[in-house]
Amino acid sequence: MHYPEPIAQLMESYMKLPGIGEKTAARLAFYTVNMQEEDVTRFAKSLISVKRDLQYCSICGNMTQNDPCDICEDKNRDQSVILVVEHPKDVIAMEKMQDFKGLYHVLHGVLSPVEGTGPEDINIPVLIKRLQKDEVKEVIIATNATAEGEATAMYLSRLIKPAGIKVTRLAHGLSVGSDIEYADEVTLLKAVEGRREM
Repeated sequence: MHYPEPIAQLMESYMKLPGIGEKTAARLAFYTVNMQEEDVTRFAKSLISVKRDLQYCSICGNMTQNDPCDICEDKNRDQSVILVVEHPKDVIAMEKMQDFKGLYHVLHGVLSPVEGTGPEDINIPVLIKRLQKDEVKEVIIATNATAEGEATAMYLSRLIKPAGIKVTRLAHGLSVGSDIEYADEVTLLKAVEGRREM
């Protein structure tokens, strides 16, 4: 089907988003056409603002409007603990928990020899510099439980431990409410390895 050029361009833009195919892009484009003009303008301004007004914190690598970010600037946070995550969205997930009071470090990816991603391609050098300066006693590695996430965790552990800093890993295993019979072997293995005394 031939769409009018403005709709075709809008659909093309929507299809650049993950998980959006042609049908969903068409639905979103036609929904946008029916929106109030001020809503479309606000939507467009928010897209531009995300690109222009956000930057990465020079200390931790998290997304922020101000450099350094509010978390790094907060002197009430535990400066001796750094939790290492893959992406800025992981920081948001951890902050929703409202229990972790330490600092963060965002890697912006994981080690992946298949994709050609090495230690210098993600935010590891900045982390090492940080550990040399700060009074850090523990690094919690919170990479995902994927092959790349595990490889990154092992690499960081080998890199950091010789400095006398405690390195821990987030527990992995069965999620609350899940059935053992439906869990895969890796999840069960991690659950057994991460067991604790009751």
